[in-house]
Parts: sequence; structure tokens; C-alpha cells
Amino acid sequence: MSSDDHTLSPLCAFDIHADGTAQPATDLRTAPADGAAYRWLHLDLADPGLAGWTTRNLPPLARRTLLADKTRPRMDMGEGGLSVTLRGVNLNDGEETADMVSLRIWIAEALIVTVRRQRVFAVEELRAQVGADDAPHSPGHMLARITEGLVKRLEQIAFEREDLADDMEDAVYDEDRAPGSDLAPLRREVIKLRRHVAPLSEALMQLAKSDTPLIKPDLRARMRDTASRARWALEELLEVHERLEAMADHLDAIHDARLERNSYRLSVVAAIFLPISFLTGLFGVNVGGMPGIDSPHAFAILCVGMGVVAVASYVVMRLLRWF
Repeated sequence: MSSDDHTLSPLCAFDIHADGTAQPATDLRTAPADGAAYRWLHLDLADPGLAGWTTRNLPPLARRTLLADKTRPRMDMGEGGLSVTLRGVNLNDGEETADMVSLRIWIAEALIVTVRRQRVFAVEELRAQVGADDAPHSPGHMLARITEGLVKRLEQIAFEREDLADDMEDAVYDEDRAPGSDLAPLRREVIKLRRHVAPLSEALMQLAKSDTPLIKPDLRARMRDTASRARWALEELLEVHERLEAMADHLDAIHDARLERNSYRLSVVAAIFLPISFLTGLFGVNVGGMPGIDSPHAFAILCVGMGVVAVASYVVMRLLRWF
């Protein structure tokens, strides 16, 4: 390792041969060792030596891409290479899946540099494959495998959310009960996923259509398939979002109808007992001259009279079609 590179600690560094075998790199130069097809350097954005290393070894476009604090999926070509920013679902412990993790990539003819802030499981899987001598035989093929790993996990999350929406619909529409899970957290998660997946799908399609020698013709169909799968996952998320909105509207309508029905019933009861309330208030006046004060049958007569008034009120309101 040269004295200029001693502060940079890569997460992994491999020299990869055309047959898929790989050996750990012994330095942090951008050129592969003799006999190797290309070099892969996987770096941590939080590494204090990263900024200096990129300044000394990479062109400005690569440096801007790899060190960007805030990112959005995109692709740029120039300065002898290809800069790509991608996102993957966040599968780290204690993190929300929708808070997608960013992966910054710089590709040259014999070099691929990947930089992440949090663990990207697609890259971790690729790292294990390279360590087992199952490495892609070119930087373009490595990019294809990375994008496939990202989209595979995205598809899994999208399909899981679709299954959850199916269960909720069964509860709401078929069983006429509230769903087992709250709609609000799932709707919020799907909205956040859509916001990140849409530009990711566009960036992958740009990659598939890009006119660069770094992506060989035999990779274009593979990249287009990956971009189509990302688009499909986005469409699944859009559908799930619409279904969740429909369920929320349906539940709100049921709730409003229930409140309206209960309010209507209470209004009918209040209307029926309004004349009775008037009579009880009238006969409760504690002044002289009230009829029936000296009669032992006055209370019974009053109760029967109030019953007759209640029935009469009910009959009149039914005849008038008030309910």
C-alpha cells in the first residue's frame, strides 16, 4: 500500500480475472494487478481517507458521484467512465425498509468503485460470490449483477406489500371487519418506496439504452430486463397504493354511515319522547292547583297517558314518513 493511501480502509478490494476467479488486492491503485481483467474497490462513505483518495486517483465526475451527500438514482457518462447512483431497499436491522440505501458506482475499462453509507445487501451477496471465485468477468457484468440484486430485493418487498393488501381487502370487503394491520403505516411506507423506485427505474432504463463501450451488446437485453422488472415493481407499488386508498375511503364511508345511522336513531327516539318530556316537566311543577294531587290513581293515569302520547307520536311520524 502506498503512503498516499494509508488512511483509506476499503470494505473489500479484489483483482478479478476474466474466468471469474479473484484475489484480494494488495494496494489501492486504480489499475488491476498483472493478469487481472479489472479491479473492484468497495468503500465506505464515512471513511476519512475517501475524499483524498478520490481526489488523487479519480476524475472529477467520479469524485462528485462517489462523495455526494444527497443522492438520487441517475447515470452520467464522461471522463473515460460511467458514473451511476442507485438505491436499494433498506434491510439493515432497526431501519425502515422504505428508507432506501444509496449505492454510488464509478466504472472504467478496468476498474469499478462502489461506495455506500449503509450496508447494501445486494453488494454483500456479490462480495461473497467474488470471494468464492464466482465473480463477473467484466465491470459491466458486475454492474448488471448489482442491479439484478437490488431489483430482486425490491420485487420481494413489493410482492410482500401486495400480499398484505390482499389480506386487508379480504378482511374489509369479504368479512366486513377492520384489517388486522393499520392502513396508515403501510400507506406511508408505499408512498416513500414509490418516491425512490420511480427514479431508480428511469436510471436503469437509461443504463440499458446508454451508448457506452463499458456495457457490451450482450448485456443490453439483460439490463433491459432488469429495468423492466424495476418498472413492474413500481407498478405493483402504485397499485397497492391505490388499493389502500380505496380501502381507506371504504372504511371512512362505513364509519360515516354508522354514525349517521346512530344519529338518526337517536333523533327518532328523542322526537318520540319529546312530548313525554314536556308532560313530565309540566306535572313536575311543584305549585298548587296541579290535577290529580289528591287522587291515588293519578300517577297510573299519567303513565298511561304518556304511553298513549308516545305511540301516537310514533304513528304520526310514520304516516308523515319522517323515518
